[in-house]
Amino acid sequence: MLQSSFTPHLIEAGCDEVGRGCLAGPVVAAAVILPKNFTHELLNDSKQLTKDERNSLQEEIKQIALAWR
Repeated sequence: MLQSSFTPHLIEAGCDEVGRGCLAGPVVAAAVILPKNFTHELLNDSKQLTKDERNSLQEEIKQIALAWR
């Protein structure tokens, strides 16, 4: 399971990317700031999730996130 945060006194954004890179196609990046101590059993590695699980988690994150882009 991922850590909730690395530093207790700072706001941290989690970032990730997907794609093959500029030589093989487009890359998409995203960032999200979740409330401190937010946990979710599926929030670990999106490559291990089904499409339905990713979509469901996406909607839940958008609702609870302090910011996302």
